[in-house]
Amino acid sequence: MARTVIIGSGCFIPDEVKTNRDFTVHDFYGEDHCRVATPPDIITQKFKEITGIEERRYAKQDQTSSDLAYLAAKVALEDANIDPETLDQIIYAHNYGDVTKHHIQTDAVPSLASRLKQKLKINNPSCIAYDILFGCPGWLQGVIHSDAFFKAGIAKRILVVGSETLSRVIDPYDRDSMIFSDGAGATILEYKDSDSGIMACSAQSHCVDEAGYINFGKSYFPDSDPRIRYIKMKGRKVYEYAIKNVPLAMKQCLDIAGVDIHDVKKVFIHQANEKMDEGIIKVLFKLYGVSEMPPHIMPMSIHKLGNSSVATIPTLYDLVIKNQMPEHKLEKGDIVLFASVGAGMNINAVCYRI
Repeated sequence: MARTVIIGSGCFIPDEVKTNRDFTVHDFYGEDHCRVATPPDIITQKFKEITGIEERRYAKQDQTSSDLAYLAAKVALEDANIDPETLDQIIYAHNYGDVTKHHIQTDAVPSLASRLKQKLKINNPSCIAYDILFGCPGWLQGVIHSDAFFKAGIAKRILVVGSETLSRVIDPYDRDSMIFSDGAGATILEYKDSDSGIMACSAQSHCVDEAGYINFGKSYFPDSDPRIRYIKMKGRKVYEYAIKNVPLAMKQCLDIAGVDIHDVKKVFIHQANEKMDEGIIKVLFKLYGVSEMPPHIMPMSIHKLGNSSVATIPTLYDLVIKNQMPEHKLEKGDIVLFASVGAGMNINAVCYRI
């Protein structure tokens, strides 16, 4: 049976480490533009307890999102051992384009996929390069797009990349700035006869009251320039939305695939917030009448890498599949579930057999 199979993966994790201690020198302000009275060291301590984040990675000053994507894509292509000229598409997931350090504009013309194709020196004009904007679930939505294109007979081999430099769009006066990081992950997908591959997909968009939960807004610092915008998040709203809706989409995906929850070996979930991710998985199991979440089902990279948006899942997958996280072994035939949630608000899930 023909299925969409991941034949290669790669990631790029930037070198610059930003610890929670680095944020203890900050003055934080709230949405009301009033200074937060709680001392910064207490804020960072509570932040770690909630999110699980101890460190995050930032790109070098001379690197942009498309630079990180190129480094991840090169590894994925080498892992797949294919000629880049045989790619039918390049799907590039991001949110803010290329943002140059110390500049305030996002740049996505030409598309980042076009820039990546140029960096990879791919001449084939039939290799179509385009971007996808779907919030943090962007990489996974690119995978879902690929599966659809394969089944329609339009393509046979696609590079899907998720890359972001969120450190360039964070407000240093906002406590949420500690969540975000930089990174890139890439996968090569191929449609071929295989017992492995995608078994089912699901996706949802809630864009009425939920559309503004994550957006671009002015700094919380009272004297900031209102013309300069930063990533903003209504953390409580996002948490409540995710806990309620993400497990439903995940269950829908498993039900379509005909997979029992007990047969899922690992869940690769967007690395947004440790407590939120644990809460989502617990609710998922409760939907099946299971009161306890199995141990070691959820690999986590957020503690050291932070939330790099579209890059978290492909990076996490690459680390696990290449045995960089030895406590999370996968064997051929194992069933895993990918799931993500983010700005839009958007949700998606993919059931996959290794």
